[in-house]
Amino acid sequence: MAIPASEVDRRLVELDELARNLDSRWRIPGTGIRFGLDAVAGLIPGVGDVASGLVSAHIVYHAFRIGAPSHVVGRMIANVALDTVVGSVPVLGSVFDVFYKANNRNVRMLQRHLERSRA
Repeated sequence: MAIPASEVDRRLVELDELARNLDSRWRIPGTGIRFGLDAVAGLIPGVGDVASGLVSAHIVYHAFRIGAPSHVVGRMIANVALDTVVGSVPVLGSVFDVFYKANNRNVRMLQRHLERSRA
């Protein structure tokens, strides 16, 4: 059963907000560099990256539920896996999280897919 467009739009707004909290919630003063909970959680050895990886997987799950095709979901999974694996390296992983922003990438990818499919 297809999800109504209004419900898809509502979920997309929620996923975008979640991604922003994970990847770009705060700005380092005097710079354009933004970071989020993913980078902060990564400072907690072991647990932080696993926890943020699970939240990132939540975004991918909802993209699948919305109807994103397998190639989009596959790329999203690859982004989360890369973010989780590299992010698990102490300190360097948090720096990677600040610049890679896998969740923002994934939501933008989902948005582009939805825009193309509606056109």
